[in-house]
Amino acid sequence: MSLRSALRAQTADCHAKVDAHFGNFSLSDIRDYKAFLRAHARAVPSIESALERTGIIRLLPDWPERRRTSLLLADIAALNELPPQPLLQPEFHDDASLWGALYVLEGSKLGGAMLAKAVPDHLPSSYLSPQGPKGAMRVFMKRLDASGVDDIAGAVAAARDVFALFLKAAQLELEAA
Repeated sequence: MSLRSALRAQTADCHAKVDAHFGNFSLSDIRDYKAFLRAHARAVPSIESALERTGIIRLLPDWPERRRTSLLLADIAALNELPPQPLLQPEFHDDASLWGALYVLEGSKLGGAMLAKAVPDHLPSSYLSPQGPKGAMRVFMKRLDASGVDDIAGAVAAARDVFALFLKAAQLELEAA
């Protein structure tokens, strides 16, 4: 089983939980949209910082173009909001954990592109519609498939940790609403 297939199969339950929680935000409602962005701001900066601290640039040389924290914070600022305190950074120790975390983070861009259609035109949505490198997802999947990671369990554990961070962030914002 390929790493991509293992990640998809062994994190499907996490993915479904995160989708269900984030599905509670109505992106056409400005209050919900702000809460949605705040939830992401609790997770994404922590995840991206942890990836950088662990050396993601070795695996994805175009990483700086893939980062979305600045887009997220710009959207929050454009809505006259302050970003929330980010959740604690996850720990990534090796290439397997980096690939597992990236699988979730890069995959969230696909979901974001679909969600961006629900955001009214007058609201900022650069976070959900990042421009990034052309063909970035195809490049990512190609590199994931060629990664040669033997520690599938480690990659899956890291992906599940990242999903859990997104889930916690959504729960915090939903509880505050």
